[in-house]
Amino acid sequence: MATHYQRALIGDEGLTPTSSEGLTFPFGDRAPQPGELLTIAPGIRWWRVPMSGPLKHVNGLILDDGADELLAIDTGTASPRSTEAWRTILEGPLAGKRVTRILGTHMHPDHIGLAGWLSRRSDDAPILMTRTEWLMARMLSADARPEVPEEQVAFWRGAGWDAEQVATASKGGFSNFAKMIARLPLGYVRIRDGEVLRIGGADWRVVVGSGHSPEHACLLDEERRILIAGDQVLPRISSNISLHANEPGADPLGDWLASIERFRELPDDLLVLPGHGDPFYGLHARLDALEREHRDRLDALVAHMTEPRRAVDCFGQLFRRPIGPDVIAMATGEALAHLRHLEVTGRARREVRDGIWWYSRA
Repeated sequence: MATHYQRALIGDEGLTPTSSEGLTFPFGDRAPQPGELLTIAPGIRWWRVPMSGPLKHVNGLILDDGADELLAIDTGTASPRSTEAWRTILEGPLAGKRVTRILGTHMHPDHIGLAGWLSRRSDDAPILMTRTEWLMARMLSADARPEVPEEQVAFWRGAGWDAEQVATASKGGFSNFAKMIARLPLGYVRIRDGEVLRIGGADWRVVVGSGHSPEHACLLDEERRILIAGDQVLPRISSNISLHANEPGADPLGDWLASIERFRELPDDLLVLPGHGDPFYGLHARLDALEREHRDRLDALVAHMTEPRRAVDCFGQLFRRPIGPDVIAMATGEALAHLRHLEVTGRARREVRDGIWWYSRA
């Protein structure tokens, strides 16, 4: 079983489908087939990188970046399926062209897993990322060890895991993150919020969001009204928002809600290109639905606190699916993110008894 870090980082999907009401999907049921690149605007091609797991693929984008030069956005995991898919398009529809830059929207393995491999295959093409995402990826890939740190075990126990759940999660050691990404180069190219990248003949402004990951980069082409959204805005599922042992005092849900407010300042008529799912119109409707979902969950948790609750006692109020060993780490991270936000906003308080965290109405 994956550790808490791994499951939360691998699983970009939330545990609950959300409303796509108000969205329109300009390509309908038309999605790229294996090995196919689908042109969605001049100089922008969409393809699906296959991978294991419930989402089955991640959306990759190939942008023209010169006469025979390309910029690749998001790569899939370091797995035989994703690698073979890359070879197929590089030797097929992209034959005769060169990948000269690689951009990772954020640090999760389904988005940067093959960035290092593709860089080396492409004459050391530079990798562009925000600094926090790059450093987190480097840290997690370097911190693989056979034993789970006591701080992580205490985090699980604090959330209410029993001894069997802790023992099961500990069997795989700590952070197999490195196994899901190809070795990253030592250096990278930093991109910053507000910076304008010239890609081909177009200007793309970097718009940073947070909550799902710490410094997630989106790209906005204001002239053509296109937003490359990665996992910051998905059309039919909620991105995983989790609290982690490496920053237990953080408020990732607060960061997520603040990012929603910031993204509302963007035009509503953008074509949104998400990291998973289909391109869509209706950015503001989607942001409204995402905010509403999380605020409803927060209210449900407060109503559930008729007596002190642990994170594991809150799964039924947050998720529509049973929580088994395969998703308990992700569910725990999401539950703690919501409980922590209630604590930060003064709606709940936390008491520690025998290492277990109990949450009550404030």
